Amino acid sequence: MSIRGLKKKQPKTFKVKVITMDAEMEFSCEMKWKGKDLFDLVCRTLGLRETWFFGLQYTIKGVCAWLKMEKKVLEQEIPKEDPIKFQFLAKFYPEKVEEELLQEITQHLFFLQVKKQILEEEICCSPEVTVLLASYAVQAKYGDYDPSFHKPGFLAQDELLPKRVLKQYQMTVHMWEEKITAWYAEHRGIARDEAEMNYLKIAQDLAMYGVNYFSIEQNKSHTDLLLGVDAKGIHVYSINNRFSPNKSFEWSAIRNISYSEKELTIKPLDKKAEVFKFFSSQLKVNKLILQLCIGNHDLFMKRRRVDSIEIQQMKAQAKEEKARKKMEHQRLAREKQLREEAERAKDELERRLFQLEAEARQANEALLHSKETAELLAEKAQIAEEEAKLLAQNAAEAEQERQRLEITALKTKEEKRLMEQKVREAERIAAKLVKESDLRIKETEYLKQDLSEAREAERRAKQRLQEVTRVSHPHTNRYPQPSPVDCGDLGVEKGCTRFDLRDVDLKRLSLEIERERLDYLEKSKNFEDRLKELKSEIHALKLEEKQKGPIARWNEVFGSLDLTLRKVPSWIKLCEARGRQDENIQRPFPSYPLNAFSRWPCINSNCYSTRGEKCSRTNTSVSNNVGTGTCKSIVKITSVVCSLDSEACF
Repeated sequence: MSIRGLKKKQPKTFKVKVITMDAEMEFSCEMKWKGKDLFDLVCRTLGLRETWFFGLQYTIKGVCAWLKMEKKVLEQEIPKEDPIKFQFLAKFYPEKVEEELLQEITQHLFFLQVKKQILEEEICCSPEVTVLLASYAVQAKYGDYDPSFHKPGFLAQDELLPKRVLKQYQMTVHMWEEKITAWYAEHRGIARDEAEMNYLKIAQDLAMYGVNYFSIEQNKSHTDLLLGVDAKGIHVYSINNRFSPNKSFEWSAIRNISYSEKELTIKPLDKKAEVFKFFSSQLKVNKLILQLCIGNHDLFMKRRRVDSIEIQQMKAQAKEEKARKKMEHQRLAREKQLREEAERAKDELERRLFQLEAEARQANEALLHSKETAELLAEKAQIAEEEAKLLAQNAAEAEQERQRLEITALKTKEEKRLMEQKVREAERIAAKLVKESDLRIKETEYLKQDLSEAREAERRAKQRLQEVTRVSHPHTNRYPQPSPVDCGDLGVEKGCTRFDLRDVDLKRLSLEIERERLDYLEKSKNFEDRLKELKSEIHALKLEEKQKGPIARWNEVFGSLDLTLRKVPSWIKLCEARGRQDENIQRPFPSYPLNAFSRWPCINSNCYSTRGEKCSRTNTSVSNNVGTGTCKSIVKITSVVCSLDSEACF
């Protein structure tokens, strides 16, 4: 047989693409295949046995139609595409999903289709119900909630709520996710098929569940209405209300449904009841309504009859499968619990192992550290012993130093006492000098008084002498006599000689007084310099006492005093010189061989000496012998003594 003959004998095929709710399948179909052949192929591929709920849907000219089972595929009005696209959807809905949906695949396909209808708002429900349904959908997809795995934001890519609900409330996606997660956490332990069944149980109670809506017009009033066909019967709705029907016809109350072109008639079982007639826009719509009515009515009657052997077997298998799955689920839950407990025990053992390893490591480190510490303590003990010896030696040295310092302190106290005694002595000498200065001032005042009295006596003596001369020689001036031959002249010459001698003594006295004055001035200057030096040394010692300790202070103060070398500080010499000066001050003028008393000559009988003793009266000749020069010398000495006394005062 040739290759061309083989090609002719091969049947012609066409490609078909079937889209389910969770998969897409492509088939190569023969040209002679009917709709039932393709439908059975799809069901076998899916493993679906409850085929009476489903059908193959296609869209032609904007109208949804179902593939007829008894006619060939290519002879029906299907879209001319390559491949030809069909959707495998649920055509009829069960009244009670828990009793009628036996296979898990059937249940899963219904769950996906109802979920899509709710999200696309073909089935409307309240926001609370949508959140609850979304939580069951999440449980069916992700399993049990695990906070460590299901972090915030894990539902960001999932479409769980209708857009109408999201727009109805001003809530963020994160807030909706929190609400869904709160319900989702309560579904722990529910398997996937159980979660899907709970979803369908809630959805079958919704008003728009399983209803196919068609636009119609009533025959008499020509008002726009909606005709709904579901598993329970036929319902008539107003155009704006799909929830509550205006009129309902249950399948048990309908005797016949027929159509003629665009008119469709519903005859109730009660012959007295009014026949309901309505019009649809297209003939295809009437055919589709009639198909849905026939299919739902057949299922309605089938539910109320005894189950066939096939259905009984399917129910028994489904029951056994559910029991097996339940046991499997319980076993898995128990194993999961045991595994979790084992993991917790393992984690606890690992944690304990890590803890013991850490404790062992710490113990080893502590042992090494204790060894190092022991060695270090041994070294420290040896160092401490050496330090103890050194401290004992230092203590002995410190004790010797303390004793030496005590001796030094005693010496320092003694030296300080001596210095304070000498300071007091210097102060006493200074006070004595001040007192002597006051005495010199008083003596100066007495000398001034005596000088004035002596001048007054000299003036009176001269006056008396002149008077006596006039009385004794009244004509002397008129008749002058030659002076060399008179005896009186001799007496006068003798008196002049005596006066000249007295002038010589006075000059000598004046010179010695001037010399004594110069010596006194020099000594006073030296004494003042030494007093200033002593003051500066005392002031420096006081400052050093404030800055240093008593022992070091007196050591430095008396450091210059070397008793072995017999050296005496300058201030001690100054005090000794001051003592000698004090002796000179007590006797400032020496006694001279004059016709006077031991200290100062008194001219008047009423004058007093410096000690307050009354002087004896002098001779008139002596008074006459005291000249003007003597008075001047006495005044000069008095001024010098006053100046010296004022300079010697502190």
